Amino acid sequence: MSRTLFLLTRSLRQTRSPGGGSGLELTYWGRAEAGPVCVRIRDHEARFFVERDVATEAGTREATDLRTMDGAPVDAVRFGELRAMRAEAERLRARGTPGWEVDVKPVDRFLMERLITAGCVATGEVIARAGYEEMIDPVLEPAEVAPALRVASFDVESEGVDGPLLCVAIVEGDEERVFVRGAGPALPGVSYFPDEKATLEAFLDHVRRSDPDVLIGWNVVEFDVDYLERRCRRNGVPFRLGRGRDVARVLQGNRPNAPAVAIVPGRVVLDGIATMRAATWSFERWSLEHVAQKLLGRGKAIEKTGDKLQEILRMYRDELPKLIEYNLEDCRLVRDIFREARVLEFAIERQRLTGLTMDRRAGAVAAFDYLYLPRLHQRGRVAPTTEHKSDALASPGGFVMGSDPGLFENVLVMDFKSLYPSLIRTFLVDPLGLATADASGVEGFGGARFHREQHILPGLIESLWNARAEAKRIGDAALSQAIKIQMNSFYGVLGSPGCRFFDPRLASSITRRGHEILRTTRAWIEERGHRVIYGDTDSLFVHLGAEAGDAAACEALGAKLVTELNDRWRANVRERFDVESALELELETVFVRFVMPTMRGSDVGSKKRYAGVANGKLVIKGLEAIRTDWTPLARSFQKELLRRVFADQPYAAWIRELSQQLFRGELDEQLVYRKRLRRDLDSYTKNVPPHVAAARQLERARGTIEYVITTRGPQPLERVSAPLDYQHYLERQLAPAADVVLPLLGDDFMRHGGRQLSLF
Repeated sequence: MSRTLFLLTRSLRQTRSPGGGSGLELTYWGRAEAGPVCVRIRDHEARFFVERDVATEAGTREATDLRTMDGAPVDAVRFGELRAMRAEAERLRARGTPGWEVDVKPVDRFLMERLITAGCVATGEVIARAGYEEMIDPVLEPAEVAPALRVASFDVESEGVDGPLLCVAIVEGDEERVFVRGAGPALPGVSYFPDEKATLEAFLDHVRRSDPDVLIGWNVVEFDVDYLERRCRRNGVPFRLGRGRDVARVLQGNRPNAPAVAIVPGRVVLDGIATMRAATWSFERWSLEHVAQKLLGRGKAIEKTGDKLQEILRMYRDELPKLIEYNLEDCRLVRDIFREARVLEFAIERQRLTGLTMDRRAGAVAAFDYLYLPRLHQRGRVAPTTEHKSDALASPGGFVMGSDPGLFENVLVMDFKSLYPSLIRTFLVDPLGLATADASGVEGFGGARFHREQHILPGLIESLWNARAEAKRIGDAALSQAIKIQMNSFYGVLGSPGCRFFDPRLASSITRRGHEILRTTRAWIEERGHRVIYGDTDSLFVHLGAEAGDAAACEALGAKLVTELNDRWRANVRERFDVESALELELETVFVRFVMPTMRGSDVGSKKRYAGVANGKLVIKGLEAIRTDWTPLARSFQKELLRRVFADQPYAAWIRELSQQLFRGELDEQLVYRKRLRRDLDSYTKNVPPHVAAARQLERARGTIEYVITTRGPQPLERVSAPLDYQHYLERQLAPAADVVLPLLGDDFMRHGGRQLSLF
């Protein structure tokens, strides 16, 4: 019998047989069309590789046809115990003859060797269990699977981080349930329980019976799952949040700021914040309220008060139905955010591409290994064990040329599509290619050459490139975004000392070639009589001037220029390197008005900071108007000033009026700074930033601090006792925001806004 599965979770445990033998049991939970399936691979052996002339003292050796990157033959060394394998690997490392691929996890290697990333067909005996099917030692083969996963959103309300549970809500589709400690009015879907233990048991029993594949929430691992585990432990309740009989647990990060990991057998726990960040979503604030308002146009069902916890406790005591509705609405908001932003779809596609489980928060290096290592084995090679190189030489960063500051008309932005992946494809940049190339290889930088036939990464990128084109054609935004992120991660991985293939020549052969491409393209553009005013990583900004005509004429000129440059690059690359160019220059934007400011306090042009009008919209990059560490007043002021300047509208009287409003106290609500605490308050000893000074005035300070600047210095918004320092906001917020554009007009903010000070 066979089952087609989408894999959800994977785990490993050490086992021992009655006769004293030992082995590893690999467990994979997956979703089949008819329900969950647990696949168990018994008596598995972990392994790594050693060069054939290296003596070992433990494990079972087996000859292979594989070789190291340098061509030395290797044997596999197999172990039934992870502890024994690690001890032998450490002995070899200390002796100076380290093993190869020691750090590859057996539970991942088993899938990698079969080229399984997300979907597979399991063939073997099927055993019916309570709520799921089990397959022991089936044959697994890769398969394309479109999973129909059951998703439940849940949220916990409690008497603080360490206090007792108040209630827990769970929403699956349109079905809603709330489990409440205590008594209350009869409400649909609401159940009441006499104590915390009974409430926890009822919730876990409901999850077991409803049986979702994916549990979602907001900060769900660090708070909700972690909290439930701790309260279950306190009440003597087995924390069986997953499938089967194994208990769930939360593993805290072993490094500073490392995220916690939820181990829930058979169910994926997806945090909305972490997954959306991985998909490159960006918000000014990551609170559920803020993200929901931005995406859904609605927010949390709670009155805004100075102390959220006290308001929750008040509702629990005096207005329990309101707390229940608040609890449910948090679940609904997360459910609807996931739908609107296609968060689950992104996570599914990312697993399909990388082999990493959907809940994996980071792991560009791990994803690279998952894709690269099995293909490396197919080429007859093994990879070195990862060894972080703290003294590694850094490769040059992306190309950023100096800018020409000014206020311009008609500026084209030309962008090389996925420049770094296209450079890898074109010039065959690849770890295996670097290790095996001879004098006929494609020349890189730092003495590197890359084999013209023996390479893996260029082919991987080409397949991803084509898949992304197809995803765009059919309108699959989640797949397109997942592919883009994966392709663009390859350069960063090769340039990371934490990559097992790290070699400065690899990253340098990408970045330095990119520098060459941008400089040469700039020269070719200037040969045609156009002025390049800025360049950054993969883009060039070309000033055409008013004489170029309207936006349509500029776009036509830009399209013609792009075609000529692409043709020239194809001929150049073919002639110099005897390879086909994958470089593709595109016309990205036509700015009809554009400003490139100077660096603050200087006449030198800035970098990565500009603004312009394209297609009737104001576009801002890197300026104060889009920086969350500036006040709302400064940000809105700069946007409006830029709009007026680009539209050739007067601004002097408006600035004077705004200054008067500031000192009359009419803009106080827009003067709040927001800054996140990233370290303990006690760690700031010499230089104390304003937000830290404000935070020290609070009894409890964590997360994001809101504060204002008063005549007595920074004060938290909850405890403002002195008048606001309007002079500070004038000089440190409005004036710098105006300096982006007014000096380019021969003007100065204080000529207009500063005169009003005499009135106060």
